[in-house]
Amino acid sequence: MKKWILIFACWLPMFSQATELLTLDWIDLVPEKERAQFNQQQMPVMSHDGDASPQSVLGSVREELNGSQVKIPGFVIPLEGNENTLTEFLLVPYFGACIHVPPPPPNQIIYVKFPQGAPVQELWDVVYLIGTLKTQSINHELAQVGYMLEGTRIEAYDDM
Repeated sequence: MKKWILIFACWLPMFSQATELLTLDWIDLVPEKERAQFNQQQMPVMSHDGDASPQSVLGSVREELNGSQVKIPGFVIPLEGNENTLTEFLLVPYFGACIHVPPPPPNQIIYVKFPQGAPVQELWDVVYLIGTLKTQSINHELAQVGYMLEGTRIEAYDDM
């Protein structure tokens, strides 16, 4: 019996590390070697000549984040759902991304699948999304996306 308790005690830390929740900022989605080229604070300028500015597809994803449990703040762009809940949406780092200005690069857009449905009334301001992050390229009509998140929870944003 002592042998089994010892084995369990040795394996327990591995299981707790596997489910550790990483709180990310958007810059954390950019590989370290590319961060110097990336200006997170500069929102793209909208062209008023009637032509949509193209999305920059430069930049890669951080493969080591694949399968991580994460918490990240962002703004929601609805894709699928009804008047009460959304089941699929894009999470972006600033308000209006993908709609009124050129979309951010793919490593700055997360395609979220929220099977249980996210309440619409909680999604108009910045929110925290929690779930499993995957490095998965998705081509959507609004933009090319570098990450997908299987959402499990939404929390109010607290910047403190």
